[in-house]
Amino acid sequence: MKRCHHLCRLLPLWLSLVILSFSHSSYGDNVTYDHRALVINGVRRVLISGSIHYPRSTPEMWPDLIQKAKDGGLDVVETYVFWNLHEPVQGQYDFEGRKDIVKFVKTVAEAGLYVHLRIGPYVCAEWNYGGFPLWLHFIPGIKFRTDNEPFKTEMQRFTAKIVDMMKQENLYASQGGPIILSQIENEYGNIDSAYGAAAQRYIQWSASMALSLDTGVPWVMCQQSDAPDPIINTCNGFYCDQFSPNSNNKPKMWTENWSGWFLSFGGSAPYRPPQDLAFAVARFFQRGGTFQNYYMYQGGTNFGRTTGGPFIATSYDYDAPIDEYGLLNQPKWGHLRDLHKVIKKCEPALIATDPAYTSLGQNLEAHAYKTSSGACAAFLANINTQDATVKFNGKTYQLPGWSVSILPDCKNVVYNTAQINSQETTSEMRYLSSISEGTNQPLSRLSSSGWSYIKEPVGISKADAFTRKGLVEQINTTADASDYLWYSISFNITMGEPWLISGEQTLLHVESLGHVLRAFVNGYYIGGAMGSADSTKISLSKLIILDKGKNTIDLLSATVGLQNYGAFFDLSGAGITGPVTLSANGVTFDLSPYVWTYQIGLKGEDMSLFDDSDDSASLWLSDSTLPTNVPLVWYKTQFQAPAGNDPVAIDFTGMGKGEAWINGQSIGRFWPNYTAPLSGCSDSCNYKGAYSSSKCLKKCGKPSQQLYHVPRSFLKEGANTMVLFEEEGGDPTKISFATRHTGSLCAHVSEMHPAPVNFEVYPELAVSKQKLGPMVHVTCPGPDQLINEVKFASFGTPQGTCGSYSHGKCSSTNALSVVQQACVGMNSCSVPVSTKAFGDPCRGVTKSLAIEATCSS
Repeated sequence: MKRCHHLCRLLPLWLSLVILSFSHSSYGDNVTYDHRALVINGVRRVLISGSIHYPRSTPEMWPDLIQKAKDGGLDVVETYVFWNLHEPVQGQYDFEGRKDIVKFVKTVAEAGLYVHLRIGPYVCAEWNYGGFPLWLHFIPGIKFRTDNEPFKTEMQRFTAKIVDMMKQENLYASQGGPIILSQIENEYGNIDSAYGAAAQRYIQWSASMALSLDTGVPWVMCQQSDAPDPIINTCNGFYCDQFSPNSNNKPKMWTENWSGWFLSFGGSAPYRPPQDLAFAVARFFQRGGTFQNYYMYQGGTNFGRTTGGPFIATSYDYDAPIDEYGLLNQPKWGHLRDLHKVIKKCEPALIATDPAYTSLGQNLEAHAYKTSSGACAAFLANINTQDATVKFNGKTYQLPGWSVSILPDCKNVVYNTAQINSQETTSEMRYLSSISEGTNQPLSRLSSSGWSYIKEPVGISKADAFTRKGLVEQINTTADASDYLWYSISFNITMGEPWLISGEQTLLHVESLGHVLRAFVNGYYIGGAMGSADSTKISLSKLIILDKGKNTIDLLSATVGLQNYGAFFDLSGAGITGPVTLSANGVTFDLSPYVWTYQIGLKGEDMSLFDDSDDSASLWLSDSTLPTNVPLVWYKTQFQAPAGNDPVAIDFTGMGKGEAWINGQSIGRFWPNYTAPLSGCSDSCNYKGAYSSSKCLKKCGKPSQQLYHVPRSFLKEGANTMVLFEEEGGDPTKISFATRHTGSLCAHVSEMHPAPVNFEVYPELAVSKQKLGPMVHVTCPGPDQLINEVKFASFGTPQGTCGSYSHGKCSSTNALSVVQQACVGMNSCSVPVSTKAFGDPCRGVTKSLAIEATCSS
């Protein structure tokens, strides 16, 4: 790789700012790297990136999401490429709608941002089967992700297909496009030891294959410490400040900084405090990093049957800076935006030299970037959980526990990761009172008169059913064409089985690899069982009463996304593998080895009932009594789209488990009655100390997911059709529609906070000599909205959190009136946190200002 010499030395500040704001060249950009950073057109770059997965939102949402990413200080948008989405059938490709990756990349380019294209083609991503198409599994002799010719042939073919598509559209930076990086493989180093010596050969081959595609930009491998030169090995994790690349010639890069964590059905909702996330980012740049990516910056929604896991929820919100619906997650988005601005102010120093380390005490560190021309940027870190006072360059600094202070001039603290200046917002769901189509009923509750239904047959109902001796594994049987596989067996009770007597209780016992089981005896539902994200296996035992003569046991096995991670994950099984036994009067009879009849999928799926086609119109029933709380029912209704542009959600309270379609498009699986454990959550989570996915949890004892996103582009004017398949039993009349809004605007800033980054004045820019202090700043989410009420204001020692603030032991008497005067009737307002504005209600005490306000609709 080329080396930086004089072009990478410190440039005058004004020239650096000009260079760093250039747009993509129509003649192509030269992207290389050295030991400090990626080098674009001869200039080292500090780059801040965020993951937005194109199929987890819609093309109509992409421009707004990307603009919010840019406004948040991102330089790069990172996305995986999802093989099974684009090639569901071998040799048949789909790049339409949400799958239009070319359009997505061009949309990023139009916003003036770069792209990191993570081709994989294994992606993990909590995506079904890790992104691999199921047909791959059935190629003779194939073994995934190892030195196996059938696999390598298919992997190379798809990778080359994607690269060629990008080249044909001139989307690589070398062609004038936005793609500055590509990734081959994904987190293979976490599991490669399971593949033995073949793993090393596979990695060498993967690297050579990728380089042979001649993209003109660097390739990376994440979590691959032995990535061959010139492939850059990168880090994934909650913290990557301790990471070092495997060569002194490669830059320190972080491809996945987990901004939160994914949600599983049956699990509590994880979240990551913004102070800790900012701390991790600052530590990475403090210790020499120059490329950092948030996984996720916007998580989105797992539409259809795309979830992996198993048991990954439909929501992929991830507690990202932009939420599932496309709204800002504050204060996380704003706190990180401020951090990015400060990092960019440090960029001339960061790219010019390596950091110099100084110990300031136990778990207290300083790293300074100093150049011969006099530029200097410093990071002071307190890795303890207790506050500390340190001395650096002859000055004293207060460092909150588990925080980093950033000094772009090596003198003045402009930002501290633990001190949030950004506003916080609450989100609220407004349940609607619009009129549902043709029923004159509120949309917040759809009455039974507005629904029609079709009962899905129990057991075998399709002509393509088949028989096998013994029990079959589900995934090898269905090839994931459906979540569902029926297992059916019939037998007669005669006088020849004296231990098995009709009319008396018999114990039915079923063992399954998962994920969900529904059991029927002679057409009647007797109960079910389900696995979990921790263990998919199921053991069902039910007392039943058999009839004299013929009896039929029908077992419906359902998957909830296929395994997406781990060594040999593709071999993980599902379905009923037995034994299936009947026990009575001390005797157990095993049904497993006998002949069973199988049916892949549901009859309603084969009939495409979710498409609301004319072919099935006559089959829908509209009885006066709607069947509810019974399994295996298709429901259909019509409704009018909620007015306005606010994001739409459906509250599936009252339903069991199934899938939902709006105008023929699946919004994903719903499962509102699978609740999180009762324990493990807390009202607040201390950001201090190392974060893990189980540290900060909420929604204990509540449905893991109750609200399901309906993109506005799925809706149309006039009548919209909703179709549900209810697997377990529910009441669709209890379904509610709601729109998502910003509720309150809040901020809580102390006298010890730095001034807002937006208002920080630098002497070298010769704008003003004035030094601003801490401020509270709030802005309505919409440009036409005005602050209409200040619900709370307190200057002194206020306590609590947004929505539940309270006055502390001391509080200024005029705080509310001062804030009202400054803010009411304004789209945004700033209020100084100072005794000059509010007086001093308690001398000698560090004071803060907390406010809560609302905006007009």
